[in-house]
Amino acid sequence: MIPNRKMTKWLLIMVLLIAAVFPTSVFAASGDVVSIDIEGSGTTLDVTVGKGSKQLKVWATVEGSSVKRDITRAVSWSSDQPEIIKVDNGLITPLKSGTARITAVYNDAQMDSIEVRANDTYKNLTLEYSLKGKYKLGADEADLYVKAQAVIENTSGTLADITEDAQWSSSNGSVLTISKGKITLVGEGKATITAKYEGLTASFEATVTSPYSELTLVNANNDPVEDIELVVGDNEFTLKANSKAANDQSVLDVSDQAEWSSSDKGVATVEGGKIKVISVGKTTITAQYLGAKGEVDVYVRTPHEVILLNPSSDQALYIGERLEAAAEVRSGANLTDDVTMNAEWTSSNPLAVTVDKGVIYPKALGTSTIKVSYLGISKSIKVTVHPTITKFEAEKNELELFKGESLSLPKITATKLDNEEIDISKEVEWSSSNEEVAKIENGKIVANEAGTIIITAKLPESKVTASTASPIRSSSVEVQVTIKEKVLALLSEEEKLNLVVGEESPIPKVTVVWQDGNEEDNISSQITWTISNSNAVLKDSADGKTIKGLTKGSATLKGTYSNHTISIPMTVEQKITKIVVDPQNIELNIKKSKAIKVTGYYTNGQTVNLSSKMNWQSSNTNVATISSTSVKAVAEGTATLTGAYQGHSATVNVKVVPKLTKLTVNEKKFTLAPGASKTVVVTAEYDTGMKSAVTGSAEWTSSKPSVAKVTAGKIEAVGKGTTSIKGKFGGKTVTISVTVK
Repeated sequence: MIPNRKMTKWLLIMVLLIAAVFPTSVFAASGDVVSIDIEGSGTTLDVTVGKGSKQLKVWATVEGSSVKRDITRAVSWSSDQPEIIKVDNGLITPLKSGTARITAVYNDAQMDSIEVRANDTYKNLTLEYSLKGKYKLGADEADLYVKAQAVIENTSGTLADITEDAQWSSSNGSVLTISKGKITLVGEGKATITAKYEGLTASFEATVTSPYSELTLVNANNDPVEDIELVVGDNEFTLKANSKAANDQSVLDVSDQAEWSSSDKGVATVEGGKIKVISVGKTTITAQYLGAKGEVDVYVRTPHEVILLNPSSDQALYIGERLEAAAEVRSGANLTDDVTMNAEWTSSNPLAVTVDKGVIYPKALGTSTIKVSYLGISKSIKVTVHPTITKFEAEKNELELFKGESLSLPKITATKLDNEEIDISKEVEWSSSNEEVAKIENGKIVANEAGTIIITAKLPESKVTASTASPIRSSSVEVQVTIKEKVLALLSEEEKLNLVVGEESPIPKVTVVWQDGNEEDNISSQITWTISNSNAVLKDSADGKTIKGLTKGSATLKGTYSNHTISIPMTVEQKITKIVVDPQNIELNIKKSKAIKVTGYYTNGQTVNLSSKMNWQSSNTNVATISSTSVKAVAEGTATLTGAYQGHSATVNVKVVPKLTKLTVNEKKFTLAPGASKTVVVTAEYDTGMKSAVTGSAEWTSSKPSVAKVTAGKIEAVGKGTTSIKGKFGGKTVTISVTVK
């Protein structure tokens, strides 16, 4: 039993060793493969052009085994569209957009395939939009579009129109909406239109404005209306809507096109400007057209309860003026009686204002309420008496602000008869000469576009008797307002300035980049310059501003222009009397580098390392390049490096030669008879792959000139014996054994 157990143990060990050395796949015959399967087959595999290759794998099902075997490199691969997608041992590489079917065949028996789709990639998504993004309500739909384009990668800038496929959005749906590049205007304001596609995003800000600056409601006689007093039973009251164009201030009747509404249809309704009374109460009639809006309050009362006062709004008067007011009452439906002479007129402050049968007289500075009463009904207005003024003027005659900003209106100061000045800023009314550039809103100037306009301040219109009107009422004040584009950046070619003690240098040239993308070169003279300390000073000269170095050290030159500042670091140094460059001649093999050392000498004899300050330039960057202090050989040839510092220039000659890798001779051993000769050929081989015969350029020697001598590769036998002939070139040597018999 013991021998049998030993034999069994030995056989088991042998089986395990064989299994470890020879995997089971070795014993499987090729016919054992039942089927093959490309990983992912049955689906479409997406790859991207220009983004590298992808490895496919093939798994084989082997008869009698549940474990699949990787036979990727054992199958034959093919592509039905090799110009679109090529395949090599399962490695697929997309060449251009399209679809191809990749097939794997094993032993001409088993086959599987997979569909692969190559997709282009894109970059630089740009938007092309109409009207520079400035739209007016009511614009033609044909002018409301945005086109999205993207550059296809791995092409020479080929553009693809992806307008239909992009994802569009508007930051403000109450201003505009957008779908597939088509814009729909909704209301006034600003909105950012954004397009997204394949991870790329582009956007621009669109501005929607009304073509009209205001909408005025007038009666049938084209007189502006304020509050409208009606009684139940009145006939329809007709309003007209007059729009004022923002560009030329022309007036257009848009009553038929306007959208009319009543805030309380239980009091009165309106249609096409015709107001129909319903019942007692108050309603506000509104007309809207392309962003402009006009409103008027309508009061509906019963008959015999209405008194109409003209003027009906508060008034401002100057001493010496006279205002003739009129009072009417509605005695019945559609009936109005003038009761000016019969009504009772009173002033709450007769010291300031008196009134007699509707004629109002300002007497002294102050405020009074003028009240007219008739048969139990009354109406009041407030009258303010201002001091007589001889002139008024603005605190500033010129203003500047940036596009998109707002600025408070300038203070208006009036001069009284006694030459005392008073603030009447709240008493004047302002208007803009061009509301597209800037308009007046809530006591501020709101800048919309770059340009120059005039804003005008006038006293409010008054219904005073013309013959008594103060001359100041015809006066006005004009202020010039300049709206500028914001500065986006200030750019200078000088990243750092090096100054010499006692010498002057010109101010660096600066280019301004405006927010709209436009540029303006060399605005240095318009910039306000300052220096951070006393190491240098700014000077004015006939040729413009200069900087003079005073003492050794560092400082910062700062330039301020509009809303932007540029800072340029400066170094002030002693004067360099000479510079020494080491080496001045350089020979390099291709791809090798060498540092250049430059030493500067000050007037006091001290030295400074200027190696990194020479601003070296290569005459032929295809041969040699230089970065800071290191020159690098690129290709065989010659180049000259030039640099300068403080007016001292230097040159370095660079020669790039291939590296000698091997030196060979056509014969290494031979025998000659005395008096005979033989010429050998020596070949130099370089790292570039070039070969060259250098026999004549080699340095030749003979260990025994009495046996054989050598000149330029020609070996001449002299006497019997053996000698060693050596040829040396470029640090390498070939040896030839010569026997003379």
